[in-house]
Amino acid sequence: MKLISYLEKSGRESCGLVTGDAAKPTGIIDLGDRYTSLRALLADPSGLEYARSRANGQPSAAWGDVRLLPVITDPSKILCVGVNYASHIKETGRETPTKPMIFNRFAETQVGANEDMLCPKVSEQFDYEGELAVIIGKRSRYVTPEQAMHRVAGYSCYNDGSVRDWQRHSQQFAPGKNFPKTGAFGPWLVTTDELPDISAQTLKTRLNGEEVQNATLDDLIFNVPELVSYCSSFITLEPGDVIITGTTGGVGAFHKPPLWMKAGDKVEIEISGIGILRNGIVKEPADFAI
Repeated sequence: MKLISYLEKSGRESCGLVTGDAAKPTGIIDLGDRYTSLRALLADPSGLEYARSRANGQPSAAWGDVRLLPVITDPSKILCVGVNYASHIKETGRETPTKPMIFNRFAETQVGANEDMLCPKVSEQFDYEGELAVIIGKRSRYVTPEQAMHRVAGYSCYNDGSVRDWQRHSQQFAPGKNFPKTGAFGPWLVTTDELPDISAQTLKTRLNGEEVQNATLDDLIFNVPELVSYCSSFITLEPGDVIITGTTGGVGAFHKPPLWMKAGDKVEIEISGIGILRNGIVKEPADFAI
């Protein structure tokens, strides 16, 4: 089952169920008659069951008639994991971490699928990071790795766009990870029942059609159950919270010369079994200020 957040032509925001397959979605069954957002649906213990009960209904909108929003438009938390792939650790020269490296991204920095990501005017070092996003489905505190997958609603693709020079201003990553419109999240949430073994899936990133990242998710240092358990130990995870699990090797910063995203570029994050997140890149106007 594929669930989305979207904007109708009328300006109404809603959530819905995608019809058709990942390669050719055809329409949307609106669930906004019952839920104000996808986060609200996940917060309802019967929300996913209700969505499944609507799966054979008639689409209320054609796929091409809506604008996709970030999968969860209003998460209370977005927790990001740094240096969590063996291939990425190798290219950075870091030691393998003994505990997950966690930092925060804010919801207002996100865009949905097919929207443009924004290269800030104060940097030319805008990097891609293809990642798996894990969406929490149940309130969780101190869950064990064995319990963790029962707390996950589903998965999506994420481009954790990184402004590298600002990321490296100090040991804290937050400045380089929270410029407006630098994180892309989509196109939809795929429920866990469709992907019983997420570690078997493959993540690829393409920049202007050229493959720049390729790894199976079993290359993760800390896997999904371990991350959910760890995060639930220091904070209460709520339905709709997002854990972005880290990027694999091949980021632009370690190409020679570096391969930065720039205006006019097209970037794709593809995870097998989930789908493809596509975004363009635009440059922030040089005279922009508020």
